[in-house]
Amino acid sequence: MKEINLFITGLGNVGSELLSIIENNSFKSSSKVNVIAISNSKYMFFNKNGIHLSDWKKLLLNGEKNDRESFFEKTTKLNLKNSVFVDNTASTTIANEYENYLSNGISVVTCNKIACSSKLNVYEKLVKLSMQNNVSFLYETNVGSSLPVLETLKNLFSADAKIDSVKGILSGSLNYIFNNFLIENSFHKIVNKARQLGLTEPNPKVDLSGIDVARKLLIISRECGYKTEIGDMKIKSFLPKDECISNNSYESFYECIKKNKNYFNKKLNLAKSKNCKLKHIAELKQDGTGLISLQEIKQDNFFYNVNDEDNLIMISPKNSKKPILIKGPGAGGNTTANGVLNDILKI
Repeated sequence: MKEINLFITGLGNVGSELLSIIENNSFKSSSKVNVIAISNSKYMFFNKNGIHLSDWKKLLLNGEKNDRESFFEKTTKLNLKNSVFVDNTASTTIANEYENYLSNGISVVTCNKIACSSKLNVYEKLVKLSMQNNVSFLYETNVGSSLPVLETLKNLFSADAKIDSVKGILSGSLNYIFNNFLIENSFHKIVNKARQLGLTEPNPKVDLSGIDVARKLLIISRECGYKTEIGDMKIKSFLPKDECISNNSYESFYECIKKNKNYFNKKLNLAKSKNCKLKHIAELKQDGTGLISLQEIKQDNFFYNVNDEDNLIMISPKNSKKPILIKGPGAGGNTTANGVLNDILKI
């Protein structure tokens, strides 16, 4: 039996779900998955023989103070076969560590979108390092959570298939919010509920500003072979101009959208008057650039019946009469954790 040795950083919503899935062995695999190290923002814990996951919280609290350089040094010093660094954070600091791991023959699996949506030369360097060192750099969950969006695009690209366009609902959290925004004066309440359910980033402003979707669309663009930057993804914001975006804390952002409830009511009532639903749509064009906007979607549209926190991605290859449709849950800790585990098992 092949063994995979995991060094996991980030034990919040996604990370704790991942440990639970591994502990309960609720997946079928011919590989044995060992969790050798875990860390959060405060502590880290190592056991070269594998951590007993039933006690991981207690073990972590009694572990060492988290030091990123020390975490890396301990990981490389153990020199275990099939070592995988797993990043379940949304941290720029952690994303900047990938280069060191890949350079030292350690695979990287991440649901953190920051590295793959950073400057093109950074992204390309990581891909190149993984190839040079014969290790994996996998980030399927960057787009569509556990849906095989990037894998499908990679297969099409490697088969020399040209893509006319990619269009989709890429934010499960925004889809949940607008699906449930059905009555006046409720927008801020639904945003807060989505946050409590773990469907949004810790500060939902990241979701509602459109930057999270822009990062996903940029990653899609690059998987289609375009050498694009984040500035090539145009966001038509649906938030009150500048006012809410400039608020940094969640509390101040929440108060801003609450204060502007009439602004959101108007959008809702206008869509209802046209028998439409509000949907947040991202579109990749033929030149690799993107457009992200809130749209009024009619009943005969593909995206009209995309419910709850689902994603729907429509890939249109050239010379194909029908698009490829990929649909399913696109948000939530358990869904993303399963996607991260799928990438781990690919290694």
